[in-house]
Amino acid sequence: MRSSSSSSKMKLSFDTVFYYVTDMEASIAFYRDTLGLPLVSQDYVACFDLDGVLVELVPLPPGTVVPGSGNARLCFSVANLEQTLEQMHARGLATSKIKEKKDGKLAFFRDPDGNELCLWEYAQAENAREIVHSAVLPG
Repeated sequence: MRSSSSSSKMKLSFDTVFYYVTDMEASIAFYRDTLGLPLVSQDYVACFDLDGVLVELVPLPPGTVVPGSGNARLCFSVANLEQTLEQMHARGLATSKIKEKKDGKLAFFRDPDGNELCLWEYAQAENAREIVHSAVLPG
């Protein structure tokens, strides 16, 4: 039996994506200097702005284990994967080989803490938001 509260739609809005990091300065340098994300604030956490989405780095206290064993990853949409990979390799970043998928192609790399990140090039659409928008809205 459903209660009325469980059948009502929750109103959620996107806030942030974050990674625990062990070396805050090395991680800030990676996300700011290597990847080029704008650092918008830094206190206990470091916040970067990626097209209006906050990407936060949160310090992991020494001796602490990251809770859970999830498989989330941050995925960046790029217009030209080969060109982006050339730029990353020129900056000393190791990446996976390009993997062809039905709707595009992707490659993986890791941040200083080993968090897996992804680069994705859509096969046909010029704008990733167009694909998401058309998949969510009818017609």
